[in-house]
Amino acid sequence: MSSGNDYKAAEKTYSGFIDLMKWGTVASIIVTAFVVLLIAS
Repeated sequence: MSSGNDYKAAEKTYSGFIDLMKWGTVASIIVTAFVVLLIAS
């Protein structure tokens, strides 16, 4: 196990990764809905 010296940096990186995944998922859903609407019309 690590000594804990990089805990704050790792926590910041993990938080940024989770935020990126969250907004990436929202963007993917919006783009998918837009494409489905284009194909359906």
